[in-house]
Amino acid sequence: MLFKNATIYTMEQDPFVGDFKIDKGVFTQIGKDLTAGVGEDVQDLNGLYVFPGLVESHCHLGMEETAIRFEGDDVNEITDPITPNMRGIDGCNPMDETIESALKGGVTTVAAGPGSANVIGGTFFAYKTVGNCIDEMTIENPIAMKAAFGENPKRCYKDKKIDTRMQISALLRETLAKTKEYMEKKEAGKEVAYDQKLEAMIPVIKKELPLKCHAHRADDILTVIRIAKEYDIKVTLDHATDARCIVEQIKESGYPCICGPSFGHKTKFELKSKSFKTPGVLNKAGILVSITTDSPVIPEQYLSLCAALAAKEGMDEYEAIKAITINPAKILKLDNRVGSIKTGKDADFIICTKNILDTTNEIQSVYIDGKKAV
Repeated sequence: MLFKNATIYTMEQDPFVGDFKIDKGVFTQIGKDLTAGVGEDVQDLNGLYVFPGLVESHCHLGMEETAIRFEGDDVNEITDPITPNMRGIDGCNPMDETIESALKGGVTTVAAGPGSANVIGGTFFAYKTVGNCIDEMTIENPIAMKAAFGENPKRCYKDKKIDTRMQISALLRETLAKTKEYMEKKEAGKEVAYDQKLEAMIPVIKKELPLKCHAHRADDILTVIRIAKEYDIKVTLDHATDARCIVEQIKESGYPCICGPSFGHKTKFELKSKSFKTPGVLNKAGILVSITTDSPVIPEQYLSLCAALAAKEGMDEYEAIKAITINPAKILKLDNRVGSIKTGKDADFIICTKNILDTTNEIQSVYIDGKKAV
């Protein structure tokens, strides 16, 4: 297909009025005054706006189902603070209506997984928001290992196994050390008893998977950085509510930030600095930053609204769009497939009446892998 006369935000260059082609599920050409090939379907967009499909870098979409309570809540396995062997894909219902709502809101790729009850919660995976079989929708599994610091593990295991932040760190360190020892024995050909939890952690030790670290408060963020350096592992700083007061330390660490969810009531003490100002401050400091809904905390379809509110609070408008497209794709290491309109990438895009950050914008169509999904 050839789409003509659109205002195109490729996220690879400045926006321009032009055309693009798709074939066999990928973008094949982007430019101006493109001509149709023999038998090629042509759509004249008459000045409509085109953006890459939006990318969510941290959520629980499909894992805490809508209009249902414990029966559909598969986010947190609160039986043991160390559960790296849990797999988010096993708790996701692709037919929950929240996924269709996300799709209609222009969100085409999400990273979903366990919540923050456990110190180590299990693996995140990435999937496209169309289909009825999660195995077919998935594009990367696993994509990260979830870890959590601060109030949530303390609350969930109060008077059981965790009373302090010290114990959270100790449990994580113990697991990392045991995994390294287990891995080294296996690689040396020594006989070791199979351990499902330690097997799941080997990719973290090998730096094949990042530890996806739930951390709101500044001291927790700094603990993440401290442990990551100590064990030479990759991490992402998820939520980063207090990040504005330790910008230099975060920048020096080189770790990316996934900011949010910043809309709604401050439901606990560690959210006292929650603000839509944070993404802009981090971006201006040169830190790779994305914006999250943490769906269902904020419904996934309002990802673009969160970016708009960040822009309202001082973030450059174009950078705010990057924070929900190419930046999360880079953080998830999926930027070879999604996050921008570029030759060879998946043809995931949305056609809009206005800028995606304009709250009066209407999404007219959503395409995933070159097929119209909405």
